[in-house]
Amino acid sequence: MTSSKVCVVMVSGSRERLQMAAMVASVAAVSGREVLVFLSMNALPYFVKGMSTDAAAEGKLGSLMEHKNAPDFKTLFEQAVSLGEAKLYPCSMAMDVLAVGPDDLEPYLGEPTGLTRFLDAARDGQVWTF
Repeated sequence: MTSSKVCVVMVSGSRERLQMAAMVASVAAVSGREVLVFLSMNALPYFVKGMSTDAAAEGKLGSLMEHKNAPDFKTLFEQAVSLGEAKLYPCSMAMDVLAVGPDDLEPYLGEPTGLTRFLDAARDGQVWTF
């Protein structure tokens, strides 16, 4: 049987990957699925308060999304938390490298989590990596 839990590991800082991860998380959350998102590496800096959502595009579609006024990835992630059962966990190691604390991050993020704990929570879920 397929798990209804969707687990997203977000490590890229590209516009297309951030957007796709946010779309997966928000659609799964509003569809009643449990959603766990692990924000690390190049994705985490976009969730520091005041950070721009102007991520670099990998290709033409990424550039077009900006001009077509698609909802940005941070809005979609925030909606996933507020409208569904999504939890976004910042990577504690990436936070240490960036020298940011929990108060520096967007308020809809959960408590900092290590990869070991996230993988344990994701054990019985579908895992998507962006």
